[in-house]
Amino acid sequence: MSGGFVEVADRVLVLREPLLAVNVTLVLGDGEALLVDTLSTVGQAVELSAAVRAVTGDPLTLVNTHHHFDHCFGNATLAGDPPRPIWAHELAAAALRDDPERLRREAYAELRDEHPELADELAEVTVLAPTHTVHTEATLDIGGRQVVLRHPGRGHTDADLVVHVPDADVLVAGDLVEQSGPPAFEDSYPLQWPEAVAELLRWTTDSTVVVPGHGTPVDADFVRAQHAQLVELAWLIRAGHTGSTPPERVAADAPFPARPALLAAHRGYAELDGTA
Repeated sequence: MSGGFVEVADRVLVLREPLLAVNVTLVLGDGEALLVDTLSTVGQAVELSAAVRAVTGDPLTLVNTHHHFDHCFGNATLAGDPPRPIWAHELAAAALRDDPERLRREAYAELRDEHPELADELAEVTVLAPTHTVHTEATLDIGGRQVVLRHPGRGHTDADLVVHVPDADVLVAGDLVEQSGPPAFEDSYPLQWPEAVAELLRWTTDSTVVVPGHGTPVDADFVRAQHAQLVELAWLIRAGHTGSTPPERVAADAPFPARPALLAAHRGYAELDGTA
């Protein structure tokens, strides 16, 4: 995998997969390591495993930030045999355990036009569900380093996890924060997303490195700016719903591009109608 891991803080390294700009984070402890997210396919996961082993041969604990294919379909390859622990929010684990066929179908449909080869690989992936779950918060000891897994509430999905490495002042935000493109709203809760990001900001300092789900690492100021956009979007959705404004009109005024903004408007209306 081109580029390999780059250290962004003390013994915290990030690899960005080039096709979809997905970030994978490696946290090194004393004799143990933690890997956050596992990419999309067997081929990607094999390359990721080689990149990890170029850095460390220590046993891995895995974390999935959420249940979308590009963050967890490499689980079966990275977990090994016998499998290493895999952590996720309880709803993400349930989706991967109970509904793998739907997740594969959705992933295939999303990629078949722009990335048909990757879509074909996804159709054949063995989906491995997490073995350990988080409801609100869990603290792991990774070779003497404290790593905190937190669910800040509904946002990008109903099952987002943020990975906090306090001694390095790093937050791995998953797709709650995006740098390489606009937030993705397909499974989102846009009216609740601002509060989830506000919760994330409560764990930051002026020096915090925030690893987004896609793109280059950012700082707290970037997250504050994206939070302000999400707040504006939520206000527009609420006002539009109250005034029976078509979602297309809400999207036209939103601080994001037309397609994701329209998805957000429909999802937000569904939240307000109690159908999301």
